[in-house]
Amino acid sequence: MHGHFDHAGIATDDATGLATVFTDLFGASLVHEEEFDGMRVVFLDLGNGYFELLEPLEDGTIARYIDDHGSGIHHLAVETDDLDGALERARELGLDLIDETPRRGAWGHDVAFLHPKSTGGVLVEFVEH
Repeated sequence: MHGHFDHAGIATDDATGLATVFTDLFGASLVHEEEFDGMRVVFLDLGNGYFELLEPLEDGTIARYIDDHGSGIHHLAVETDDLDGALERARELGLDLIDETPRRGAWGHDVAFLHPKSTGGVLVEFVEH
C-alpha cells in the first residue's frame, strides 16, 4: 500500500481564529466546512495537503482531547485508494486498530484510525477519497 500525506488534524477551541492565522501565514484557502459528530470541521488547502481544524461543539472525543492535552495536532492522515487493503496490511503488521472497519468521516470520505500505541504515539488515520 502506498499513500501520500492527506492532512493534519488540529484540535482547537477556535477554528475561525486559527483558520485566519493559517490563511494569513501560509496563504491557505478555506475549501470545506461542516459540522458532524459534535464538532465543527474546517479544511484549509495548503497546496500539498490540508490542515483539518477540529473544534468541539459538544462533549466528545475532541473536547476531551483538548481538556487533556490542550490545542494542537490530534492526528495525521494518509490517503489510500484501498482502505480495506490498508487495514488488512496494518493487521498483518500486528498494529492495533481503533476502527476494524471503515466509517464515515469529514467530506463523506471513508476513514479508519490506527491506535497510537502501535504507531509511535501518533494517531494515524487512513482516508479513502
